[in-house]
Amino acid sequence: MGRLSEALLEDRPFEGLTFVASRDEKRLTGQLQAVHQIMCDHDWHTLADLVLRCSGSEAGVSARLRDLRKLNFTIERQHVERGLWKYRMAA
Repeated sequence: MGRLSEALLEDRPFEGLTFVASRDEKRLTGQLQAVHQIMCDHDWHTLADLVLRCSGSEAGVSARLRDLRKLNFTIERQHVERGLWKYRMAA
């Protein structure tokens, strides 16, 4: 549990003008796997919590949550307080 399948990753959720597969794909896939594994507990997590648990930056972890959405996972968000949100993956 918690591991994205190779078939699902074939959809290549990474894109953008600065994305270079030979340079970025392995790193981003690893980070995506780490974020997905944490989110599989279906608990609420802030970006700061996810960064501490899987390394990277808040911007990077936020991008991986968007990538999970592109792969048809439901990522819910909830406002905590001024400027702070928490996220969970729907069961």
